[in-house]
Amino acid sequence: SPSHCSFQALEREVHAAFGRGEPDEILSSAFKLKVTREDIGTLREHRWLNDEVINFYMSLIAERNKKEGFAAVHAFSTFFYPKLISGGYTAVRRWTRGVDLFQQDLIFVPIHLRMHWALVVIDVRRKTIKYYDSMGQRGDKICQTLFQYLREESHEKRNLELTSSEWTLRSMESHEIPQQSNGSDCGVFMCKYAEYISRDRATTFTQNHMPYFRKKMVWEIIHQQLL
Repeated sequence: SPSHCSFQALEREVHAAFGRGEPDEILSSAFKLKVTREDIGTLREHRWLNDEVINFYMSLIAERNKKEGFAAVHAFSTFFYPKLISGGYTAVRRWTRGVDLFQQDLIFVPIHLRMHWALVVIDVRRKTIKYYDSMGQRGDKICQTLFQYLREESHEKRNLELTSSEWTLRSMESHEIPQQSNGSDCGVFMCKYAEYISRDRATTFTQNHMPYFRKKMVWEIIHQQLL
C-alpha cells in the first residue's frame, strides 16, 4: 500500500522508470490514457511536463476523489481550453456527455500558455472561479471565458441562467499561493495546486518540494494511485 512505500523503494522505481528502454514503452495505462517511458522522462528535474503526464495525474486526482469524504472533482483535459477558445461552446459541448458539472464540487481546467502551465479552479460550492499561476501572472480574461462557458453549459444542459453577480472571479496573487523560482516547474506546481485543493488543503508547499514531488508523481502514475 502507499503507506508502506519506503523512500528507498520509491527511488528505485523512479530510477528504473528514468532508465534505459524504448521511448514508446507504455509504463502506465488507465482512463483511456497511456503514459510512455518518454512521457515519464518529462518528470526528470528541470524538464517541462507534457500533456500526457498532466492529464494522467489530473485523472488520478478525480479518481481518488470518488472515495467518500473527498470533494467531487471533474478535471478537464489540457486540450479542453484551446478547443473552447478556438471553436467556442459548440466545439466543446459534447465534452461533458454523462457529466453534470453542476453536481461537482470542484472543476479543474489546466491552461497552457505557450511555454507555461497554469490552473483554473471552479469551486461550484462557493461559486468562485480562481486562476492559479506559479509565476504570478493574471488570468482574469481566462476566468471570464470559463464563466461564459459555464453559463452556456447551464443554459444548454439545465435550462438555467447563471447570475454573474453571484459568482466571484479572480486571479490569485503571488503572495497567496506557492511560486516557482525556476523556468521548468510550472507543470508540477499546477498539478500540486490541484492535488492540495482537491483535499481542501491549503497550498503550503514550496519550490524546495519540487524534486520530491516529481519522483512521487512518477511512482503515482506507474502505480495508478496517489500517495
